[in-house]
Amino acid sequence: MELLLESIKMDWPVLLPIFICSILVLGVVISKWSFYQKNQRDITIYMRELNSVLSKNDLSAAQNIAIRCGGVIGEVIEEAVRIFSEQRNGFSRSFDISSALATRKLESHLTILGTIGGVAPFLGLFGTVVRILLTFKDMANSGQMGQATEVMSGIGSALIATAFGLGVAIVAVIFFNSFQSIVKHYEDDFQLIKLLFLSFVDSEAEPQAKYPSSKVL
Repeated sequence: MELLLESIKMDWPVLLPIFICSILVLGVVISKWSFYQKNQRDITIYMRELNSVLSKNDLSAAQNIAIRCGGVIGEVIEEAVRIFSEQRNGFSRSFDISSALATRKLESHLTILGTIGGVAPFLGLFGTVVRILLTFKDMANSGQMGQATEVMSGIGSALIATAFGLGVAIVAVIFFNSFQSIVKHYEDDFQLIKLLFLSFVDSEAEPQAKYPSSKVL
């Protein structure tokens, strides 16, 4: 405990950026975890209902399903219904734009975790190197280079910065990868919604392809 307090007292200029990074990581993790939990939906239920109403071409009922679903998934379904009703021929391109915007919302602030996960260890290492150099400098000036206790104490205090930086980085990387996996799951849901609507777009185009107009000889 004394070593930790000494490190904070002596190395606070270096530890402060790492501490700020830890606060940022905590804030992003709480915010994104709450957002993902609030928007979590069992899409299989809504897919069955959508398949039923779309087979009857009941777009009003499909719109109600989107509203009842809510969240990011509901917004994407609602946008899919709108595109399906207005421009079925260009459904795929228009839906991709909408799903990309939804994905951007899901990925917001994740770059903070990725950046801190990469930078925090180097901040800790920088603090360790600086602290060791200062320790040897002080010992050289006081003529105590032969005292192993002072050397060990200085190095131990210096390593706290590295440990702190690594701890913050590990937490940031773990949650960054976990949240990326959640975003990938949402993207898979978007693709399922797209395929469902495209199946009805294709089913309407099949009769025209199956019975082309006869040529006049």
